[in-house]
Amino acid sequence: MTGKRVLMVEGPDDEHVVKHICDQRQLGMIEKIRAYGGKDSLIEGIGVRLKESDIAVLGIILDADTDLQARWQAVTARLKMAGYNSMPVSPVAEGTVIESPLNSLLPRVGIWLMPDNLLPGILEDFLRFLVPQGDVLLAHVDQAIDNIPSGHRRFSDVRAAKARIHTWLAWQEEPGKPFGQAISAHYLDPNLPAANTFATWLQRTFFL
Repeated sequence: MTGKRVLMVEGPDDEHVVKHICDQRQLGMIEKIRAYGGKDSLIEGIGVRLKESDIAVLGIILDADTDLQARWQAVTARLKMAGYNSMPVSPVAEGTVIESPLNSLLPRVGIWLMPDNLLPGILEDFLRFLVPQGDVLLAHVDQAIDNIPSGHRRFSDVRAAKARIHTWLAWQEEPGKPFGQAISAHYLDPNLPAANTFATWLQRTFFL
């Protein structure tokens, strides 16, 4: 394949999760992963990336947040403006891959909306799917969060997934490992079904 593999992500946590899953699953190396510091700047940057002539494959990983369909429409609107005319109306559950339009120099594009292209949520919701089944600590984390006295819970419902996974990681043998290192240490299991689906999408997008 001529041209670079480029992945657009919101932040460094997404970058390290992808790198460690690629390493653990022996997928290969994505030449350039660009963290944009948030969804708005990432979405605005799509059109610029598509105009770069040396890109063979462009991947986009973005949190669905509270409105998956709105996030999907924001991404696909940029693709339509660039010349991609054939796209599903909703994200594909297994991860979307859009081939280059005929007679164009545009790259193949892969899109993944965290956590699973179906549910609203964020990266940390995806990582929850990588917690080994039956893990007893996670139940204690959920109980601890639920038992925070009224008026003393300092994070919003939207940030509950962040509180959950960070607390769970703080209770491991080596507390507080970053997400990527937690995958390499197999606190988070890169071979569970959610990771399989994500790894297969990475394979289809970047490593065909």
